Amino acid sequence: MDKNVRVAIIGGGPAGLSAGMYLEKKGYENYVIYEKSDRVGGKCWSPTYKGKRYEMGAIMGVPSYYAVHDVEEFCGITHDGPKLNRNYKNSAGDVIEPFEPKKNIAKIPRLLKMKSQVKKFGEILETKYRGYDVNGHRGVAEGRCDGYAVTPGRERVQFPNPNLKDLALPFKTFCEKNGCELIQDIWIGPYTSFGYGYFDEIPAAYVLKYLDFQTTMNFVNVNLWTWKNGTQYIWECLDAKLKHSAKLNSNITKVERKDGKVFITVNGEVEEFDKLIVTAPLYCGDGNRGETNGFIDYADAREDEKALFSKIDYERYTVQAVTTKPENHPEISYYVFDNMVKERLGHLMVYYRRWKEDIDQMITTYALRTHKNMKEISYEECNKMVLDDLKTMHNPAETVENAWSVYYFPHVYTEDYASGWYDKVEAMQDKYDTFYAGEIMSFGDMDETAEYSRELVERFF
Repeated sequence: MDKNVRVAIIGGGPAGLSAGMYLEKKGYENYVIYEKSDRVGGKCWSPTYKGKRYEMGAIMGVPSYYAVHDVEEFCGITHDGPKLNRNYKNSAGDVIEPFEPKKNIAKIPRLLKMKSQVKKFGEILETKYRGYDVNGHRGVAEGRCDGYAVTPGRERVQFPNPNLKDLALPFKTFCEKNGCELIQDIWIGPYTSFGYGYFDEIPAAYVLKYLDFQTTMNFVNVNLWTWKNGTQYIWECLDAKLKHSAKLNSNITKVERKDGKVFITVNGEVEEFDKLIVTAPLYCGDGNRGETNGFIDYADAREDEKALFSKIDYERYTVQAVTTKPENHPEISYYVFDNMVKERLGHLMVYYRRWKEDIDQMITTYALRTHKNMKEISYEECNKMVLDDLKTMHNPAETVENAWSVYYFPHVYTEDYASGWYDKVEAMQDKYDTFYAGEIMSFGDMDETAEYSRELVERFF
C-alpha cells in the first residue's frame, strides 16, 4: 500500500492509538485519530482523587501483555504502580480463603481434584486445542488456526485443528466436555468479576483468548503489572508521543464511502480519506441509555455490515467509586465469588483498594446488570444493591464520588460464533475501504485490542 495513503481512525482508546503507533512504525504517517470524548484511553479511565489516580476501568496487566509493552517501549515508560493483592469474602461478608486447604478441611478432596484438573486443562489446551490462544478469531469456527502466537516474537501461525471448533461452546459446556469443570473456580475471578459475562452464556473462545493458561497463572500468582498514574496514563503517553495526537471532542455524524474514498463529517466539516479503521463500537442496539452510537448508525452501512454487526451484544457493567470512613475502610481488595453467578445478578462481585498505605482513597466496586436469558437490572437498582452489599461486607460507603456504566465487552453468542461470524467479518476487511478493529475483533481488554491493531496493520498495510 502507498505509504502516503490518508487513513482515518475512529476511536482514541487502546485500539485506535495503537493503530496509529503501528502505522507510524511501518512508515504510514498520514493518519488522523478521531475521539468522541474529551480524553483518550477508552475504558482505561484513571481519574484523580486527592493527588492520586484511581481506576474506573482497566486495572492491571500481566507480563504476557506484549502489545502494551510495545507501547511502554515506544513511550519510554514502565509499569511502576502499586503491588496488588486480594482476599475473599462470602455473600455474608465473612472473610474466607477458598483455595487454602488448611482453612477448608472439608473441601480438601475438591481442592485436590481442582488442582489435578488445572494441570490437565493446561495440557489439553496445549495439545488438543493447539492454537487456541492466538489473538483474534480467524478460522476458529472452521477448525483452523490463523493468527499470531502469544510469545515475545509473536510469529505468524497457520494450521488446521478441527478441535478449535469447540471454542464456540459456552465456557461451562467446554469445561464439562473436557472433564475440567472445576477449573471454572479459578478462571471466574479475573473473568466474570471483570465484567465479561457468565460461563454458561459466553463462548469459550473469548474466555481463553483473554485468559490463556499463562495469563491465568499470572493472575493466580499475583504476577501483575500496574501503573502509578493509572492505566489511562499508558494511552495518554502514547497520544503525546504520536506524530498526530487524537482529535478530541470529534462528533462524527456521517461516514460516506464512494469512488474509492471515505468522506467523514466531523463537527460539521467534511474530511476526505483513502482508508478507514473503525475501532469504536460497530453496533450498540438500544440498551445503552442512548449514550453511544454504533458505526452502522452514522455510516453508510451496507446490508452485509448491518446483518453481521446487528448480531453483536455487550455487557452492562457498572462501576462506582466510593469513600468510606477510616474505620470502615477495607484493608485489601476483596472478591465475592458467591456473587459471580447469574442468580446474584447485580450484586457486588469485587471491590478494589489500590493504595496499600492510604485509607483516604477511592474504593471501586464492580457489578454486572445483564445475562442473556434474564431481565436486565437497571443501572439505579444495581448501584443501590452494590451499596447495600458494601454494608454487608462491613465496609459501608460514606459517599459515592463517581459512577460509570459503559458500552462493555462486545461479543457474539455461540450460534453466531459457530456459524462463522468472525470469518465473514474478516472477509470484509478493506471491502469498502474500511477495516474493522477494536474490542469485538479480539477481546475487550487493552492488550488484546492493541494486539489486534498491530496484526491488522501487519496484514494490510
